[in-house]
Amino acid sequence: MPRGKPSPKLAITVDPEVHERVIAAAAGEGLSVSAWMTAAARRALLLRDGLAAVSEWEAEYGPLTEAELGSARQRVADEFRCSSKRRSA
Repeated sequence: MPRGKPSPKLAITVDPEVHERVIAAAAGEGLSVSAWMTAAARRALLLRDGLAAVSEWEAEYGPLTEAELGSARQRVADEFRCSSKRRSA
C-alpha cells in the first residue's frame, strides 16, 4: 500500500506543437513534465481566481480606474523583477 497521499494521475491530450514546447520548457527548467504541468496549472488557477476576485470587486464597487490599474501593473512588474532576480541568484 502506498505511503502518504499519492498524487492522482491525469491523462491529457495536447496538440503536437504544445507537447514539444512543454517537453522543452520542463527540460529547460530541470523539471519533470508532471512537475512543470502542475506548476503551470497552479499559475493558471491562481490567475483565474485573481480575475474572479477583480470581477467581484468591480461588481460591488465599480470598474477600476486607470490610476488603480496603472498601480497594479507597476506592482506586478516590480514583483516579476524581484522574483526573476531571486531565481537567477
